[in-house]
Amino acid sequence: MTIKCAIYTRKSTEHGLDMEFNSLQNQEEACKAYIASQSFNGWQYCKTYSDAAISGGTMERPALKRMLDDMAHGLVNTVVVYKVDRLSRSILDFHKMMQYFNKYNANFVSITQSFDTSTSMGKLTLNMLLSFAQFEREVSSERVRDKIRASKAKGIWMGGNPPLGYDVINKKLIPNEAEAMTVRTLFEKYLELQSVNALTEYAVMHNIFAKQWTTAKGITKGGRPIAKMSMHRLLRDRIYIGQIVNKTNNTTAPGEHQAILPTELFNRVQAALQNNANNKSETHGSPNLLTGKLFNHNGVRFTNQRTCGKGKTNTHYYATRGFYLPAPQVDEIAIKTITRFSDADLSALPSATADALKCINIQNAPYAEKKAFIQSLIDKVIYSQDKLIFYLILDVAKLQLFAKANFINQKSDPMEFTISDRHIVITVPIILRKYVNTVFDKTKNGVLTITDNNHLILKAFATAWRYREIYEECSDADKIIASEHTSPRQFYRYLDLAYMNPETVNRILSGEHKVNVKELFLIAKTSKM
Repeated sequence: MTIKCAIYTRKSTEHGLDMEFNSLQNQEEACKAYIASQSFNGWQYCKTYSDAAISGGTMERPALKRMLDDMAHGLVNTVVVYKVDRLSRSILDFHKMMQYFNKYNANFVSITQSFDTSTSMGKLTLNMLLSFAQFEREVSSERVRDKIRASKAKGIWMGGNPPLGYDVINKKLIPNEAEAMTVRTLFEKYLELQSVNALTEYAVMHNIFAKQWTTAKGITKGGRPIAKMSMHRLLRDRIYIGQIVNKTNNTTAPGEHQAILPTELFNRVQAALQNNANNKSETHGSPNLLTGKLFNHNGVRFTNQRTCGKGKTNTHYYATRGFYLPAPQVDEIAIKTITRFSDADLSALPSATADALKCINIQNAPYAEKKAFIQSLIDKVIYSQDKLIFYLILDVAKLQLFAKANFINQKSDPMEFTISDRHIVITVPIILRKYVNTVFDKTKNGVLTITDNNHLILKAFATAWRYREIYEECSDADKIIASEHTSPRQFYRYLDLAYMNPETVNRILSGEHKVNVKELFLIAKTSKM
């Protein structure tokens, strides 16, 4: 009877694999010699399965999976290894493999430890050896962790992706002056913008990208636009003030590398990040600004609703089954409408009312004050298919409660509104995007100048503006998507592009900002009119 014998070899690291005769070849030759010595028992070599630079603590090994699959198809009867820990260093994983071996009547032989699993003594010895193998692996892991902890306590950088602002030379962080200036610019700009989202958009528009470096294997990594989470980590990274952080016990130590940021600037940014986080948490769970004030054209009141999905919570105004308005965008339109109204020419109003409105700075007010003012000023808001109609009650006594003694709005911009017996009525045209939970204010527009001849960029904008024109005429996204033979995702990507900030569009089309089509759609997500 012929016993088909497969050889399995493994090495945990890449070290030594480039040698003329490496560890994997040594294991294979020894196993082949052992199989040849058992030829009188019908043993016959069939194939070698090798996993290079893969730990024995995981089952995610390509060659191991191929071997087990061949075993299931009857192509392997016995697995021969140099040592038992070549197959696994985990007792749990090894027991699972032994159950798999037993299921397909396969045996396991370790040539240097002289046992096989066809005998009870072999199974006992195997379990004992595996216990020691797992113990050795855990002790090695502890030694590595202790070494990393001790090194970080001494301020030694322990590797990983190099941070923007530094180059890695001889395993040391050396400041890159050009990148260091970029890092300082990002920190200073955050203090001005007070928003990670806005800073991320600023970085894209000014061609500021993540650190680009080349690995030891010659592979180029990084160099892409900085994502929001990466930007947040950059602003929090204490490495820029010359410190090394041990995340395990949350301690810091003076680093061997040179700081590229003043500590005072770093601390100001941390305070701003914390303050913005606190402001966000204070408003989380609070009612929306237009709670109780928003109605549809049939007089049905919108209620507050929260939905959770994909790791985030969305807030809506909900009136009828299957229909809702995104609360943040509607609230933002309300704030901007009131701000434009206070900036307008109010000569048609009683002087006391106009004077009180000109002393109110709602745009920069705290959330609680902003909400109280809007609830006091707005009697109701009616949503129709393509507009929001604001009905304002101008009570001079209430307005004076929000007036600032040291603030006077000198603006007198033109704005259309009507005055009735009880209300000031302001109509704001809007566009509701059904699938992506967004509302646009149609009163915002701009002039575009095309001077760039990049056909892919121009084609993208042409498609976007055509979709926008069709959408503003039809307002039925489902029909447009069907008639254009496109998908909702693709349609709304182009609609994002169509409603991009006109100044941003001009800079792109004029060639002031060099972007490809992929980066163009990325910018469109964050740059709205």
